[in-house]
Amino acid sequence: MSTTTITGWMMTEAGKPLEARSYDISALAAGDALVEVAGCGVCHTDISFLHQGVKTRAPLPLVLGHEVSGWVREVGSEADATLVGRPVVVPAVLPCGVCTLCRAGHRTICRAQLMPGNDRHGGFASHLVVPARYVCPVPRRALDNHELWQLSVVADAVSTPFMSVQRAGVAPGDLAIVVGAGGIGVHCVQIATAAGASVVAIDVDDTKLERASRFGAKAVVNARALDDRALKEAVKGAAKALGAPALCWKLFETSGTRAGQQSAYNLLNHGGYLAIVGFTMDKLELRVSNLMAFDATMRGNWGCDPELYPQILDWVADGRIQVAPLVRRFPLAEANAVLDAAHRGDLVERAVVVP
Repeated sequence: MSTTTITGWMMTEAGKPLEARSYDISALAAGDALVEVAGCGVCHTDISFLHQGVKTRAPLPLVLGHEVSGWVREVGSEADATLVGRPVVVPAVLPCGVCTLCRAGHRTICRAQLMPGNDRHGGFASHLVVPARYVCPVPRRALDNHELWQLSVVADAVSTPFMSVQRAGVAPGDLAIVVGAGGIGVHCVQIATAAGASVVAIDVDDTKLERASRFGAKAVVNARALDDRALKEAVKGAAKALGAPALCWKLFETSGTRAGQQSAYNLLNHGGYLAIVGFTMDKLELRVSNLMAFDATMRGNWGCDPELYPQILDWVADGRIQVAPLVRRFPLAEANAVLDAAHRGDLVERAVVVP
């Protein structure tokens, strides 16, 4: 390959602004792909790295960003040459595909997995280099009503709740409760609705709750002034009004906050299922015996199996998952201002930085 100069916004130190730096790529490793970035979504994980003390696995300086869509420009040996020129979404978590865990279907816990913006330079850049094995070509019909940059958020904000809803076995007639109706949460609302559930969205922001209603929630609850007991009674009332089950609720914690996780756990009932989708460094004090007493299940959700991405893009193309109204485009050169706004909670739509 000819030498490609990549310009990226690098994290150099926790709490400090990203710096624009350039570096050259003159050869691709076997199995790798060079992707020209169309857009990169700004995720809570990026905020965690920059402002909340979470350490990246690769040493600094490091280009952040793991919600990437773009075009494959070159591939290394052993990679699929038919990818060159194609629009793709890059999964946020890229397993190796060949280890014992991957072969057993446990790709999300592959110990050789790679996360852009964590294990190597990510998508706040003009280009990035990733393993080609699981980059997902975007079907033409998904681009009939989306620009490629908009689909960057499929890499995490859409795919992670998609897998959590699938794992929970959400089906028609279920009550699904989404705690945190923000960036990931509003997609979880859509996905659970498309799976046939009646959805109750919980948040402390009326603007986010109104938006959740527009995207499928049949009931909303503002938890700001409610204690645990009052919140549970409010959800019980919503379930009764919807004709939904009084037990076996499917709960999805997407806020990534201590309060949200505490509320979600307190809502567990007999036969309930709680998916922890959001991330926080905060610790909770829980009576885990509730899981035994209620015969309930709590499960974490690290990313999404790349093999689900074609199905997710089909749902996006079909309109079962709406993406375009929920993202906002910013120039990559404004990355620091965008990250600061996201950290303050000033953004309603998911920010996508575009080179």
